[in-house]
Amino acid sequence: MKKREYTVYKSKELGDIYIISDGEAIVNVELFEDGWEKASDQYEMVKSDAPLLQEAVKQFDEYFQGKRTTFQLPLKWKGTPFQQKVWQALCDIPYGMTASYSDIAGKIGHPKAVRAVGQANRANELAIIVPCHRVIGKNRALIGYAGNRTDVKEKLLHLEERYRNG
Repeated sequence: MKKREYTVYKSKELGDIYIISDGEAIVNVELFEDGWEKASDQYEMVKSDAPLLQEAVKQFDEYFQGKRTTFQLPLKWKGTPFQQKVWQALCDIPYGMTASYSDIAGKIGHPKAVRAVGQANRANELAIIVPCHRVIGKNRALIGYAGNRTDVKEKLLHLEERYRNG
């Protein structure tokens, strides 16, 4: 079984956030206990205070304090070329702003692939860092965040809006 290092970021807004590294890059950010359990079943998890994880915690602190709008961490994405295009497009959505699934589909050159964009969004293992919470329905509804956990999407968008608007 492969090893993964992790640390837990304690967020007032969301509770425990598990940040997972392969020793070279951040490979996973889990916001939900069931996701953490799934990751723990796949890898031998070792709690660590490695410099990369310390830097990730520092950047999460800055994000939740409204002092950081993008993350500067080495990342490893595990997905298809299509998914990686979607995730890159998510990183281009400015802090405190939103885009629709349709917007993302158009941006990556697949305007009819709205559902596939939604699936790629759902497969994002780097929550918050790769800001899938900034993607909303065409009708501006908060839909499709980790299934039915739109309350988390709402909290993150409100946090960003509050700091963006001063």
